[in-house]
Amino acid sequence: MLKVNEIDVFYGNIQALKGVSLEVNEGEIVTLIGANGAGKSTLLKTLSGLIKPKSGSIEYLGSSISGKQAQSIVKAGISHVPEGRRVFANMSVEENLELGAYLRKNKNEIRKDFEKVYSLFPRLHERRKQLSGTLSGGEQQMLAMGRAIMAKPKLLLLDEPSMGLAPLIVKTIFQIIEEINRDGTTILLVEQNANMALSVANRAYVIETGSVVVSGSAAELQASEEIKKAYLGGL
Repeated sequence: MLKVNEIDVFYGNIQALKGVSLEVNEGEIVTLIGANGAGKSTLLKTLSGLIKPKSGSIEYLGSSISGKQAQSIVKAGISHVPEGRRVFANMSVEENLELGAYLRKNKNEIRKDFEKVYSLFPRLHERRKQLSGTLSGGEQQMLAMGRAIMAKPKLLLLDEPSMGLAPLIVKTIFQIIEEINRDGTTILLVEQNANMALSVANRAYVIETGSVVVSGSAAELQASEEIKKAYLGGL
C-alpha cells in the first residue's frame, strides 16, 4: 500500500531524515518507535504532504505522492492525526468532525460516517454541541481521530495518540485503534509507549537520529533484549 524509498528530509541545513525506507501493507498496523527527536513525526508530516522530501520517493497504491499537496493526499485516502490533537478549540465537536469530511460530496455517506464515529466514540456524541476546547485530553484525542476518520481514509497516520493521557484512557484509545483496523483501515502508528504499540502492531520500525536502525515483526522486537533495554523499560 505504502512504499517509502530512501527519503531525505531537511529543516534548513539540518537533516531530519536520512535515507529512510519502509513499507506498509494493506490491512496492517505498523508502528514506528524511537526516542524524542528521532524523526518519527517528521516522517508522518512528510507522508501527509506537510513537508517535502529533498530526495527519495513515496508511493501510495502504486502512484507517486512525493511532493504532492496535503489536500491531494487526503483525497487519495491518507489521513493524519497530528501529535497534540490540534482540534479547533472554538468550534463544536460536530463542526470539527464536519471539517474532516470537507473534501467529500456524498451527504448520505457523510451522515453514515458520523454514525460510525459516534459508535466508536460515544463520548463525542454526548458532547457533540460542546466547544472542543472544553474537552478533556482524552476526549480531544478521540475527536482528532474521529475527524480523521470522517475523511474516509484507507491509511491512517497516528502520531503519539497516548501522549499525556491517563493509563485507563490509553487502554481505551488502543482498543479503538484495533477496532478501526479490524474495520478495514490500515494504520501507521508513531508511539512512545513502545510496549503498547508493539502489542497491537503487526510490524515495527525503530528510528534513531533520522534513520531506520531495526525493523521486523512486532513479536521479534518485543523479544529482542536490545530493544527491551532501549525502549521497553528493560522488561
